[in-house]
Amino acid sequence: MQSTTVSKQILGLAGWLAITFVAAATAAATSINAGAFYAKLVLPAWAPPAWVFGPVWSLLYIVIGVAAWLVWRVNGFHHARWALTLYIVQLALNALWSWLFFGWHRGALAFADILLLWLLIATTLIAFYRVRAFAGWLLVPYLTWVSFAAVLNYAVWQLNPASLG
Repeated sequence: MQSTTVSKQILGLAGWLAITFVAAATAAATSINAGAFYAKLVLPAWAPPAWVFGPVWSLLYIVIGVAAWLVWRVNGFHHARWALTLYIVQLALNALWSWLFFGWHRGALAFADILLLWLLIATTLIAFYRVRAFAGWLLVPYLTWVSFAAVLNYAVWQLNPASLG
């Protein structure tokens, strides 16, 4: 019986990481040329180099996937339906942002998306915290990075109206 529980938990972790990395791959599909596009933009002096984003996002995706798994572990999807649905919706908005900004060069829409994403992450953080406090805390770095990304999105959009119209 114990091995069934361990197997279920491993499959659950793999499942939540897979869901998370499907969103990451969806975003990455449009980010293939992101480095070249990013290099052509006028950037604020405080903007990080393009190479920073891949490692940061990879780490964040692992951490938030683990957070979702921790919430799911409490009593499955049924017990935490609201929190895990919020998580999936914010993942979709996360993936959409890359398409808006890098794929379609729509700075205003990307900014609107990231503001809504920020709100959904904050709401998800609270919902996760109520189910399992540690899972909520695991979303803090994600919310912090998206806060920075929102400010950067706005600044880059304002500095590049012709490229991000």
